[in-house]
Amino acid sequence: MAYQHGVYIQENPTSIIPPLTANSGVQVVVGKSPIHLTANPSEAVNKPIIAYSWKEAVDNLGYSEDWKSYNLCEVMDWNFKRVGVAPVIFINVLDPKKHTAAGTETQAIDNGELTIETKGVLLDTLAVKSQDGVTSYTKNTDYTVAFNDGGFPVVSVLEDGAMATTNELQLEFDVLDPSLVDEADIIGGYDLAIEEYSGMELIGQVYPRLGIVPGLILAPGYSHKIDVATVIDAKSELINGSFNCMNVLDIDSATVTSYQEAPSWKNNNAYTSNRSIVGWPKVKIGENMYWMSTVIAGLTSYTDARNDSVPYVSPSNKPLPINGTVLADGTEVFLDQTQANFLNGNGIVTAININGWRLWGNNTAAYPSTTDPKDRFIAIRRVFDWWGNTFILTYFQKVDEPSNYRLIESVVDSENIRGNGFQARGQIAGARIEFRQEDNPITNILNGRIQFIQKIAAFPPAENIVNVLEFDPTILENALLGGGQ
Repeated sequence: MAYQHGVYIQENPTSIIPPLTANSGVQVVVGKSPIHLTANPSEAVNKPIIAYSWKEAVDNLGYSEDWKSYNLCEVMDWNFKRVGVAPVIFINVLDPKKHTAAGTETQAIDNGELTIETKGVLLDTLAVKSQDGVTSYTKNTDYTVAFNDGGFPVVSVLEDGAMATTNELQLEFDVLDPSLVDEADIIGGYDLAIEEYSGMELIGQVYPRLGIVPGLILAPGYSHKIDVATVIDAKSELINGSFNCMNVLDIDSATVTSYQEAPSWKNNNAYTSNRSIVGWPKVKIGENMYWMSTVIAGLTSYTDARNDSVPYVSPSNKPLPINGTVLADGTEVFLDQTQANFLNGNGIVTAININGWRLWGNNTAAYPSTTDPKDRFIAIRRVFDWWGNTFILTYFQKVDEPSNYRLIESVVDSENIRGNGFQARGQIAGARIEFRQEDNPITNILNGRIQFIQKIAAFPPAENIVNVLEFDPTILENALLGGGQ
């Protein structure tokens, strides 16, 4: 060691760890999209695809106004056009290898082109032949083909090609058939033979692939089916063995046509999880109808984004850009506040028109069976999930380090400073963490396990504000006497 004479400085690593914030409201949506309209349809099948903009979503997944066939398009429209929130993670299960039918047409050429007026044509399967089927023509040599604005392929004859003198063509192609997608496709699974995940099973691939923790899971158009809803709820817990989030489900407004029927449907179908937000009926903008799960999830993500991605604010009573609530057949539903409160009291979120349309409801599907604030209120449940996910992401770097006091103190100090920061901003009532000797016997420490206890208080929504009015004759008397003088 060199001879030292003077004043010296040394630095130790900072014991306060900057937190990595789990993006609290990122939606993961499972369903169908018109991938035949994309450049590479096979690249958009059973894979988590993240979109930060309308263009990115359309480029990667396609877009169609036929929302009944392609439910992911409804979610694109709501999030990117109506609400303005991103990102959204889409999982398309419509597969050209499984969900197709064969098509064939014979058409005359008109002014050098013809339009195949069949939805879902897969361009890479298109075979263009002479009328008798003997001669096959070559793309980009004899003709070009592209989709028009309506999503129909237009075949254009090239002047220098072999089709220049042809008047009629025989066309053969495969067509994507979204009606072939069933509940089993949405639920998905893992195919051991080809080592591939599909459907809801891909939720566990979101973080490994994209580095984003799911915030809300939904499948509008399918979540009113009990088999799908059960899997959605199961996939909301212990994602990748660690993370938790909430899900958004629908009550079937085709069978539940009155608000009075909704609670019994919810209970009979076991839509009663503390991780579920359940909505009824649907909403509309003009002629377009949206599942309530789409609406709730998008508005929740937007509310988070307006509040620093801290999910402490309830989406209830936030304005909705809609002009009505409807049943599945389009019949309008008009709920007054008392009727909407009846739904809220049974753990169902809805929409009402008071000073404009608003989302209405703070309770998870577990209410009224539970009154525990962390399981009853949507905002508090989401704060707990977000806080836990953030803790995991922040301190994962500490796993396998020596179980010494430096490690313990760094976690305790960092978390208490973090909690104080959120408290100072009014986002939580408070949080504190402790390392207690009684929770950490030497046998646990020898086995590599250390345990903290952290207490968190999030604010419940002020959903019942009461002003007691009382007539005061003294005020009247003073007014009259004062006026007489």
